[in-house]
Amino acid sequence: MSVFDGASEDVRCGNFDIRRRRILFRSWHRGTQEIDLILGSFAEAALTGLDKAQLDRFEALLDCTDADLFDWIIAGSTPPLAHDHDVMGLLRSSRDRRKKG
Repeated sequence: MSVFDGASEDVRCGNFDIRRRRILFRSWHRGTQEIDLILGSFAEAALTGLDKAQLDRFEALLDCTDADLFDWIIAGSTPPLAHDHDVMGLLRSSRDRRKKG
């Protein structure tokens, strides 16, 4: 299975800039399957709509440990102020939509 299976048309057609492609790859290749699935799915759905500042914040989240990300996104723990921002909110709401869907 390719990381681009089920991806948006922009991703499949190569209309992604280099930075977004790197972020997408990093999102799918974290280390634990759970976080790969959460971040990879989110990245495929949201990267085209994120502005530069949001991309910066998402990349900062990619530098965090999988255990921390799991706690913040899935378990609902409060992240440190540096990571408690709009992108974290988007990640949490995408998780909530998957639960309901």
